[in-house]
Amino acid sequence: MKTSAERLAVLGCAGLVAVTVAGCGSVTDAVKGDGGGKSITMGTTQLTGVLDPATAYDSGSWTVLRNTFQSLLTFPAASSAPVPDAAQSCDFTAGDASEYHCTLRTGLKFSNGHPLTAQDVVFSIERTKKINDPSGPAALLSSIKSVEAKGDTEVIFHLATPDATLPAKLASPVGAIVDHQVYPADKALPNDKLIGSGPYRFDSVEVMNGGGAGKQLSKIVLAPNDKYGGEAKLRNSKFTVRYFDKPADLKDALDKGEVDLTDSSLEPNTAAQMRSDQQGGKTDLQVVEGDSSDTRSLVFNTKDPVVSNVAVRQAAAALLDRKALARDVFARTVQPLYAMVPAGVTGHTTAFFDRYGDQDVAKAKKSLTDAKIQTPVKLTLTWSRSRAGSAEADTLKKQLETGGLFQVTVQQEPDWDSYRKGWADGKYQAYIIGWFADYPDPDNYIAPLLVDGGSYHHGWDDPRISQRLVPDGLKQTDRSAAAAGYAQIQQIVAENAPLIPLYQNKAFFAARSYITGVESTVDTTGYFRFWEISRTSK
Repeated sequence: MKTSAERLAVLGCAGLVAVTVAGCGSVTDAVKGDGGGKSITMGTTQLTGVLDPATAYDSGSWTVLRNTFQSLLTFPAASSAPVPDAAQSCDFTAGDASEYHCTLRTGLKFSNGHPLTAQDVVFSIERTKKINDPSGPAALLSSIKSVEAKGDTEVIFHLATPDATLPAKLASPVGAIVDHQVYPADKALPNDKLIGSGPYRFDSVEVMNGGGAGKQLSKIVLAPNDKYGGEAKLRNSKFTVRYFDKPADLKDALDKGEVDLTDSSLEPNTAAQMRSDQQGGKTDLQVVEGDSSDTRSLVFNTKDPVVSNVAVRQAAAALLDRKALARDVFARTVQPLYAMVPAGVTGHTTAFFDRYGDQDVAKAKKSLTDAKIQTPVKLTLTWSRSRAGSAEADTLKKQLETGGLFQVTVQQEPDWDSYRKGWADGKYQAYIIGWFADYPDPDNYIAPLLVDGGSYHHGWDDPRISQRLVPDGLKQTDRSAAAAGYAQIQQIVAENAPLIPLYQNKAFFAARSYITGVESTVDTTGYFRFWEISRTSK
């Protein structure tokens, strides 16, 4: 796994400022799969209930949308620079990243045969902004003042503020293009009515415990889209996604042959044991380890009377031992993280390690003593879900109590919706949350989590970040040149510790021996490309 990224990884002729398909190869038809008509089935615990691109905003739904819809741009494997998808070319036409122009490929169609035109692109963007679902992705489009179509193939985005990350946003499912003749302009379309133009079309969608709106999905069956006009070549004839409530249920289904492969949903000890068994020749299962840019942090409610004191947060930062957490709790299926931006994404640093090291009790004690804070500091740590169960929070408690400086009470809020409401309402002192980036750009690990308290609602804001460094970073269309500003932001965060990065995940996909192609689609983009998966037999 990469340990740092001082520049964007650029594949082929792709660039961020101007992207074009010239020299990148011609558009090819989707290839019928070689699986003899039998579907490949993947199991996951990334539950989801809504698939309409205007309202879907979780890792479970986005995994499916990336395989069923086209956007103007997309991310190729192992690259953080978007390249054209439905577009022929895209580029900023204003030097300050305030206007963006795209030319569409000709001849594209949705799976129902309707033509895909610039009108559909404009409709899709305006629709997401209009619906503005409170749990949806509309905020990612907030920099867009207006979008216009010129003819059938030209689209121009006029931005309210400079936004060099717009290409990356448009390459995510928030930029998915929908059919204006099918989708209502002001509400979500039911899951069983969805139409896209991606490599796959929806064949069937099933929900858990019967039908009804808002139900968690139990299974999605995808079939090749014979109207697809992009570059992906399908290596299977059908792809099924099955959803499981618990990692143990997923592992059981894999053992029984009910699923052919899993995403990175298995419990860490299970994944580690499977990897060990594979290396020892004790199993016919294969474990593919890859990069992941998903992160996990300990967050403080800085409006709380206790942790509002920066010395308390600094002491906590000095007491954490990320290496022990990765080794003893997660069986080395995660990687210690010492900054907001993870390894593998441009702008990654080690700001917290540079300032605190790994578990320095003397430094923590000095922070509290200098601030005249009585010890032990009483702290309540709340968690909801973890691949390691309660062991993660219990280990953090033990680390924080080293030296007798803290007295920690651990509590769990198992209901995820209640947990999200709890931290948004300022109910918790300290809480553990994971972050699944929308796109592989440093800004997506900074602005959404720091400006005005961010999505974590920690209540902390630094004008140097929100009013100067973040806006300046969004003006730089050369994203590698923006790294210095993001490094400065992470130094400020380490000094104030409104949150403490803990680790970034590694991706562990498990598959039966007859499954191939998994290694081709596990990387920091977070894009699992179903079309790369094939079977050799069975």
